Amino acid sequence: MEVILLKTLPPLGNRGDTVRVKSGYARNYLFPRKIAVLATVSNKRVFDEEERVKKRRDIIEMRSAKDQANKLTNVSCTITVKVGEDDKLYGSVSAADISKELASQGFEVDKKQVLLEEPIKKVGVYTVDVRLHREVSIPIKVWVVKQ
Repeated sequence: MEVILLKTLPPLGNRGDTVRVKSGYARNYLFPRKIAVLATVSNKRVFDEEERVKKRRDIIEMRSAKDQANKLTNVSCTITVKVGEDDKLYGSVSAADISKELASQGFEVDKKQVLLEEPIKKVGVYTVDVRLHREVSIPIKVWVVKQ
């Protein structure tokens, strides 16, 4: 039985590949989990159309991400926090805090797009990457100052 893979499955192939599998494997495993569909002419056309739509949407998203990246080129945010001895913070500065500060400046950035390896726990200047699209990321300066 020939099927079109809707998801990448390492032993069989990549998304969009047409592969030959046993009918029991297709009926009992691939079809119920929506990993594959039967390789008919109409299913191939539907899959190709979905791929074209997905590529168009991806191009539009990348263009908007590049536009937003151009606006964010010289942006920096200053976060004021309470500190204790040796300039250690009472808590930390997280991606959500940076996202809120950027939103107050008029830039809509989700906290999941702010890439912090670990929360900021000391006063200073940090460079943080903001990933707007899987191919578009931009570094911004984050100033953490004491109150």
